[in-house]
Amino acid sequence: MDVQKAARAAGAAGERRGYEHAKRALDIFGSCVLLVITALPAAIIAVLTKLDDPGPVLFKQTRVGRYGRHFTIYKFRTMVADAEKLQREMDKYNEVGGAYFKMKDDPRVTRVGRWLRKLSLDEIPQFINVLTGDMSLVGPRPLPITGYENEDWYVEKVTVPPGMTGLWQISGRSDLSGEEAAALDLQYVRNRSMLFDLKLLLATVPALIRRKGAA
Repeated sequence: MDVQKAARAAGAAGERRGYEHAKRALDIFGSCVLLVITALPAAIIAVLTKLDDPGPVLFKQTRVGRYGRHFTIYKFRTMVADAEKLQREMDKYNEVGGAYFKMKDDPRVTRVGRWLRKLSLDEIPQFINVLTGDMSLVGPRPLPITGYENEDWYVEKVTVPPGMTGLWQISGRSDLSGEEAAALDLQYVRNRSMLFDLKLLLATVPALIRRKGAA
């Protein structure tokens, strides 16, 4: 099955050009403003990350974007440099199941990384992903490249770009099961609008302050 063709076909019926253009304009404006606002904190985080643990400042990983296209997602590194090599040993501790890995008190997380995750500051570099169009400020979770291709909801979900925030972000994040998170993603896809996006953006601020579900 050609995922990209199927995803385009599923999304074509619901295409709303006015909404798509307005959403992209908001993404460009918002990401530019936020990149400027977070420039100094980002510089400080980069220095602290480097001092805390040798290795790259940024963590890069391939994720699935709109229409099944792959892209590189950026985050500040919150784990030890060889964390991915240790992944196989940690899989048995996965608390959410599926291709996502979540574990409370993961021993691979650095001291600085633990605070970055609690405050969601590790996601600042994703504003670059939003600016380039690989992501949106609001949307479903960005999927790993393996583990979900055969799920019933997969094709419908990738008709829209993944987001930095969304219903999953304000509803508990890692406290959610894989099924609950997938249901919230589909709820967003089926009900998305400019007003809905703005409401989710506003709801993200108190959700971040409460830090519910932050790893």
